[in-house]
Amino acid sequence: MKIEVLSLGGSLIVPDEVNYKFLNNFRDLISKFRDRRFVIVVGGGSIARKYMRGLKNLGFGVRDISSAGAKVNDLNAWFMKRVFRGSAAQKLPKNMGDIGGLLRKKKVIFLGVLKLEKGHTSDATAAEIANHFKTRFINITNVNGLYNKDPRKFRDAKLIKHASFKKFYKIANKMKYEPGQHFVLDQLGAKIIMKHRIRTFIVGPNLRNLENLLRGKRFVGTTIYG
Repeated sequence: MKIEVLSLGGSLIVPDEVNYKFLNNFRDLISKFRDRRFVIVVGGGSIARKYMRGLKNLGFGVRDISSAGAKVNDLNAWFMKRVFRGSAAQKLPKNMGDIGGLLRKKKVIFLGVLKLEKGHTSDATAAEIANHFKTRFINITNVNGLYNKDPRKFRDAKLIKHASFKKFYKIANKMKYEPGQHFVLDQLGAKIIMKHRIRTFIVGPNLRNLENLLRGKRFVGTTIYG
């Protein structure tokens, strides 16, 4: 069966309160694709960033701050596997071998980050998994793709529909790395994508749009390729 690797932003799971409607619809959408297996890497979102800012303000170092974010990622992944009930593996994998073994038994695998290293986030984890299984990478975030400036702040922001691996890496690398940073896809993820030439898609929370992408139809978002 075809394997799809998704990165699901934590801000879509718990923007403020648990987003029940989105989660139920997301589960229903994934269940439609009986010919696929899904590896879904879950981010920490605003909850993770709050803990991480707190530790930073209290004087803790990068490792402790990153560890807090990873624990929230794992909590969100645990929550999502319960939302999906029997269709998802109820174990959180710790390495690529675990993922491969679980995919032989279950349709959906949820996880947080696999490595606790500086700069290693859910996006980087998803990119590494996509490379391991030689498949594409779909990043689902709270904006419709990569823009020339923040669309939440600027009404005239324009969607960048296509970016080469090199161009996207340059854009991502302009940002100074901080644990818990908020960008459509982080620096290490962008570097892995460029190095291994992983075809990548960035889309927003509209699930009909995501379904169009999964079915090979026209969609709104950003394609990173070439």
